[in-house]
Amino acid sequence: MQFKPYWHDTTPPFTGAEPNPPEGHYDVAVIGGGFTGLSAALHLAKAGTRVAVFEAGHVGSGASGRNGGHLNNGLAHSYIAAKEHLGPERARALYKAFDISVDTVERIVREENIDCSFRRAGKLKLASKPAHFDSLARNFEAIHAEVDADTALLRRGDLVGEVGSNDFHGGMLSRKSAMMDMGRYVGGLATAAARHGAVIFEGTPVTEHKTDSGGHRIVTPRGSITADSVILATGAYTDAGFSYFRNRIIPVGSFIIATRPLTQAEIAATMPGNRTYVTSMNIGNYFRLAPDNRMIFGGRARFSATSDQRSDGKSGAILRANLVRLFPHLADVEIDYCWGGLVDMTQDRYPRAGFANGVWYSMGYSGHGAQMSTQMGIHLADAILGRGDRNPFAGLEWPAIPGYSGKPWFLPLVGLYYKFLDRVQ
Repeated sequence: MQFKPYWHDTTPPFTGAEPNPPEGHYDVAVIGGGFTGLSAALHLAKAGTRVAVFEAGHVGSGASGRNGGHLNNGLAHSYIAAKEHLGPERARALYKAFDISVDTVERIVREENIDCSFRRAGKLKLASKPAHFDSLARNFEAIHAEVDADTALLRRGDLVGEVGSNDFHGGMLSRKSAMMDMGRYVGGLATAAARHGAVIFEGTPVTEHKTDSGGHRIVTPRGSITADSVILATGAYTDAGFSYFRNRIIPVGSFIIATRPLTQAEIAATMPGNRTYVTSMNIGNYFRLAPDNRMIFGGRARFSATSDQRSDGKSGAILRANLVRLFPHLADVEIDYCWGGLVDMTQDRYPRAGFANGVWYSMGYSGHGAQMSTQMGIHLADAILGRGDRNPFAGLEWPAIPGYSGKPWFLPLVGLYYKFLDRVQ
């Protein structure tokens, strides 16, 4: 078993990074070489803007290359709860924004010729308990009537052709959802941005950000630049130099395992529907097939803000046990990859984006950002270019978390709370 992301290990390395030290002046400096930052850089470069991207590791080394490969449309929240919390108009707009974001990824893949196995697979949210199906049914009725007719409610008997487990009591199918190879997409996005003129610095962490009347200075161990505008696209990997955002973002570990390639018989017995799947538990799981037919199976596993080989190994063992509980026929299937990463959560699990503390930013995707991050990079670029602000999260208040400065000491308590809810609900 290899303790590295499957997406990283099976993707050709990006070869377009700038080898020379950073120097000179740019119109825009982008901090973070994931989906948000690279999408913004691509959009800016195509508009003729001089843009530099600073990535501490390699492109996609953070959350963009460590997720489950799902591009799910709609909200991560209950749509009914979103209407109650945000109001009907805002809830509908956010639901549509996630739909549009999947369309945007598909368009970029097509326009830039990115070979990343993009496919409209549909997402099936599976009810882990009878009461969960009742809740899904109520949510489905509202969604189907108000924002997304391309959905279906599946009862337990309808799951035979979808998923090979007896643990589920029905589900909601969202047909607009998609999947892709995240490593190849992020590499393709970086290649496209560089081809259109963006300068990408890998292995170049930003150690200091200074502002004055003339703009911004970005300092790295390799050199420094000045810029008129800055985009912060670091999510859960935001460091202490940007404390305003660190006091509002909670980094939470998400962990994933990937099996050896499954046989056609194993696939037919496990995921005959070949969709993206997510369970309805608070501490639930998500899974799908990789392009080479491995099962990619993930979840919170443990409430931790640490992702290293020891932590990932512990979480991997929990994930394997969950996989075998749902699919006993896979008990002897080897696990080839085990990895973890950090998800940038907000208190209410709604993303935030806009302009604050002198920089443009988008983060807080809360585990639902693989698609929205690409869209938000474009929105940030458009705002800088003076093309209007189409930020769907504009106006959402974002207070600092009391007693919190970037180290989530409370995560174990949150985990216990959600475990209790999963037992009683």
